[in-house]
Amino acid sequence: MSAQPARARQRFPLQRALNAAILVIASLIGLGSFFYPFFLPQSSEQFNAMAHTQDAPLLFVVLVILCLGAVLSSLSGGVMNAKLIAVLGILTAANAVLRGVPGPAGFTLIFLLPIVCGYAYGPTFGFLLGVFSLAVSAFLGFGVGPWLPYQMFSAGWVGLLSGLLPRLEGHPRAEALMLATWGLALGFTFGILMNLWFWPYVFSAGQSEMYWEPGLDLVDALERYGVFYAFTSFWWDLLRAAGNFVLLLIFAAPVLRLLRRFQHRFFFEVRSARTDPTPM
Repeated sequence: MSAQPARARQRFPLQRALNAAILVIASLIGLGSFFYPFFLPQSSEQFNAMAHTQDAPLLFVVLVILCLGAVLSSLSGGVMNAKLIAVLGILTAANAVLRGVPGPAGFTLIFLLPIVCGYAYGPTFGFLLGVFSLAVSAFLGFGVGPWLPYQMFSAGWVGLLSGLLPRLEGHPRAEALMLATWGLALGFTFGILMNLWFWPYVFSAGQSEMYWEPGLDLVDALERYGVFYAFTSFWWDLLRAAGNFVLLLIFAAPVLRLLRRFQHRFFFEVRSARTDPTPM
């Protein structure tokens, strides 16, 4: 972020701490929602791929409320202002539309902006952009279902974690290569994580070596998930990861230049002008 919002964060340490706490709480809730099914005493008759239809609406509402809290906290703390909120809305709409650009298998354009904007404008902006982009695109026709809040969390983490990358300003080629490599890794990570929203609820007796069963220890569970991922998702995610790498390698540097150019217009300081009295 620029020097102006950095000074604002120094002047509002309470709001900064509150904003960080909201992101931590949201992330803990998200992680809990992915992993709690593994600790439930399920029987084989209870396996159901749509089991999250009961808790997904509540999870969606909680996530939206936390995101609105992050927006208000950022506004009151000076980390974001009305101009940056407007930019967030514009980029959210643009990113939702980009999701509709067709591509092979898992290839998608929707991670380009959360990664670059999260890196340029910080973890909060990246998290909000990822969450809101998936929500808006879903209601535009890309599918509303029990999977939606899990997609929102995962896309939000893409932007949040991108905001924690080391700063390489002044080295555009190094920045582009770093972000491209990061996008490559996130392409696989997103798929690995998203499978977990339904994996504990599906089972096939004829292929039990690739599905979850209650009572498995950690090593066996990881082995089974590895087989499941390799057979069902790896090639899909490979194209997503490769697409991220190519897109970021080409577009990261020019998009960052554009974002930083506008960044200087988002924040300003009002300083009182003092003039020495003119001696009579």
